[in-house]
Amino acid sequence: MAWLSENGILVGLALLDGLSYAAAVFMVAVGLNLVFGVLRVLNVAHGSLYAIGGYTAASIGLFAASLGAPPWLGLPILLAASVLVGVVLGPLIERLLLRRMQDREPVLQLLVTFALFMILEDLQKLVWGVQPVVFDAPLKWLGTVDVPFGTDVIPFTAYQLYVLPGVALATLAILAYVLRYTLTGRMVVAVTVDREAARAMGIDAAKVTMLTFTVGAALAALGGALAAPTVSLVPGVGASTIVLSFAVVATAGLGQIEGAAVAALLIGLGRSFAVYVAPEFEVVVPYAIMVAVLLFRPQGLFGVAETRRI
Repeated sequence: MAWLSENGILVGLALLDGLSYAAAVFMVAVGLNLVFGVLRVLNVAHGSLYAIGGYTAASIGLFAASLGAPPWLGLPILLAASVLVGVVLGPLIERLLLRRMQDREPVLQLLVTFALFMILEDLQKLVWGVQPVVFDAPLKWLGTVDVPFGTDVIPFTAYQLYVLPGVALATLAILAYVLRYTLTGRMVVAVTVDREAARAMGIDAAKVTMLTFTVGAALAALGGALAAPTVSLVPGVGASTIVLSFAVVATAGLGQIEGAAVAALLIGLGRSFAVYVAPEFEVVVPYAIMVAVLLFRPQGLFGVAETRRI
C-alpha cells in the first residue's frame, strides 16, 4: 500500500496508457481474427495494412492541412483513409492471392503472406521513404483533460482517453450486432462454421469471403490510422504491431471477436505497467501473458477445442 500511495500517478498513467494502447491493438487483432475465422488463413501481411492505413491517413491529413483545412477535419480523414485502404487493397489481395491459398497447407499460406508482407514493407519505403512521418493535428486539436486519480490529477490527451477507446468499443458493438442479428452476419457465421454446407444452402461463399477480408483489411488500416496521431510512422511499424496482434489472437483464441477485446485489454495493460514500472520487461510481458495462457488453455482463453480430422 505504501508503494501504491507513493506511485499513484505512475499507476494512473499506466492504466490510461494501457487502455488507449489496448484499443489500438484491438482494432488490428479483431480484423486478423475475423479474417482467420472465415478464410482459415493466418495473414502475416495484416501488419502491412496497419502501416499503410497510418501512412495514408497521415499523408491525406498533411495534404489537407497544407491547403488550410481546419484541424477537426483530421478525425474524419482518419476514418476515410482506413476505408480507402480496405476497399482498394482488401479485394485485390483476397482475389489475387489469398483465394488461391485457401485450401493449401498452413505452412505455405504463412510463407506466401509473409512474402506479401515483405513486398508491402518495401513498397512503403518507396512511397513514403524512411524518414518519420508525423500527423498529430487531431491530438493537438482535442487537447488534454485532467483525470482525477485518488488525490492526484493526471493530465492526459483527450484523443487517447476518448477517441481510441470509443472507436474500439463502437467497433466491437457493431461487429457483435452484425454477426448475430443481421442476414449478412449470419452468412459470415455459416461460412465460418462449414463452408461446404453454406454453399449447399445457396450462400455465395466467395462473396462472403471477399467482404470479410475487406472489412478485416479496413479494421487493420483503421488501427494504423487511429495510432498515427500518437506515434511517428517509421518503416517496421507494421512488423511490431502484427507480432503483438498475434499474441492477442493466440491469447483470446482463434476466431474469437469478444475474446480479442479482453485479451487486448489484458496485454495492453500488462505492457503499459511494464513500461512504467520495469521498462526492461516491456517487450517480454505481452508474450509472457500469452505463454502463461497457452500453457493452461492451448486453445486460448475463449477458444473451443476442436476435433482434428486425420
